[in-house]
Amino acid sequence: MKTIRFVCIIIAFFSVQININSASPDWGSTGHRTVGEIAENYINSKTKRKIAELLDGQSLAIIATFGDDIKSDKQYNYIDTWHYINMPFNVKYEDSEKNEKGDLVTGIEKCKQVLLDKNATKEDKAFHLKILTHLIGDLHQPMHIGRAEDKGGNTIQLQWFGDGTNLHRLWDSQMIDHYKMTYTELANNTNKISKTQVKFLQQGTVVDWVNEMQLKTIKVYGSVEVGEKLGYNYMYENFELARTQLQISGIRLAKVLNDLFS
Repeated sequence: MKTIRFVCIIIAFFSVQININSASPDWGSTGHRTVGEIAENYINSKTKRKIAELLDGQSLAIIATFGDDIKSDKQYNYIDTWHYINMPFNVKYEDSEKNEKGDLVTGIEKCKQVLLDKNATKEDKAFHLKILTHLIGDLHQPMHIGRAEDKGGNTIQLQWFGDGTNLHRLWDSQMIDHYKMTYTELANNTNKISKTQVKFLQQGTVVDWVNEMQLKTIKVYGSVEVGEKLGYNYMYENFELARTQLQISGIRLAKVLNDLFS
């Protein structure tokens, strides 16, 4: 009940912009960079300095896609399972069967451990900062908290404006790409919220956020039927929620980074 109330309050914050009866939303490149750009607006000066030192001046937006960029390099195959969590709809993360290879929660925790390790090299810390930035983005794309039987919506076949696709890809990138905004445009046109609302969104643990996301994932699954032809109406009913997820992700990424570096 606590998780449900938490989600309901979050929805209320954005109720003017979002149809709460519509479906909820790994973002594509534009989505991940949007998350990084939004986070830049909420990290404090001390955190910015430390991040700049580790990344040699690169922005969070630029490095936000790193977690996907390295997928073609086999030496990083051990990170593949860090991008998602598969668990039944009626089970919370803490009660779910865990992937022995790791998942989003354990991947995020590993990154945090390295960043807090005084003996870790700059190179190792920079690597895990890039991965952490990416994973916080993934956590807030509902299809990354999906069902094992359909691989997080990857096997749910659909049509998007006449072209074949799947539910996961639709939420990863296709709705965002269809909106035809750059990551800076998306970041600069987020919903206006108060400092109190920001603090509220930053409450809780990573596990709390996973359980919150699962409730949105359930709505996403219920928003389509296999083989359905989707287009403008689906975009109209769902894109504002996808956009809000990017905003929440950026705000929470800033919280995680401030906690690590301040």
